[in-house]
Amino acid sequence: MVTMVGLLAACGSDEKASGEGGMKLAEDGKFIFASSGEFKPFSVTNGEGQMSGFDIDVAEAVAKELGLEPNQKKFKFASIVEGVKSGRFDAAVASHTINDDRKKHVDFSTPYYYSGPQIFVRPDSDIEKLADLEGLEIAVSKGSTYAKTAEEVTDNIVLYDSDVTALEALANGRHDAVITDFITGKEAIGAGLEIEGKELLGRSEQAIAVAKDNDELLKKINEALETLRENGTLKEISEKYFGEDITAKPEE
Repeated sequence: MVTMVGLLAACGSDEKASGEGGMKLAEDGKFIFASSGEFKPFSVTNGEGQMSGFDIDVAEAVAKELGLEPNQKKFKFASIVEGVKSGRFDAAVASHTINDDRKKHVDFSTPYYYSGPQIFVRPDSDIEKLADLEGLEIAVSKGSTYAKTAEEVTDNIVLYDSDVTALEALANGRHDAVITDFITGKEAIGAGLEIEGKELLGRSEQAIAVAKDNDELLKKINEALETLRENGTLKEISEKYFGEDITAKPEE
């Protein structure tokens, strides 16, 4: 009897995992996605614990195209990839930059926006480029790709749960610089933080992350993103938050 119950439970689990249209979903009928809620204007949390922002709007638009109910989960950025890998979330829509290290653990969709890291300092700083930060104190967000960039010039790296918190600390006199997404820094300056952007450190592609064994979900997310590009929805969402289109691939 115990064996029979175990077999039935296993069959039920497999059936649910197959989801709709071959997609493996954490919960039938829902698109459960994770974001940090601490990366304004990409995701920010209100007093009731609900997230809003560019990433959230993109995730909800994708869910609509998939014919699923969007279900947002606020999670610390540094742990989101592991949550996707383990099946806790169907996807991460959290401004993850595509890189080789993350690709060992999850698969990525086509990029849904393009950005790049930049150095931010206080107005009275003499720092202009990455080489000027040799041996100095740099703050970055936990789990971001910016720590590796900082490691090129210093061992003195301070980690924060969010990029915005790091920039606030910088404006308040802590650290020598922050490396973060140039759009995030631009928004912080617009919100009144007394910081300045310096050297741009390249371009990056941000994408939706899904578990490696969820090929059908990845395929359908890519199809959804293509539809949202073609019908102008991605551009519309971008212009809502940034006043410009960050979803179009930059010219080489």
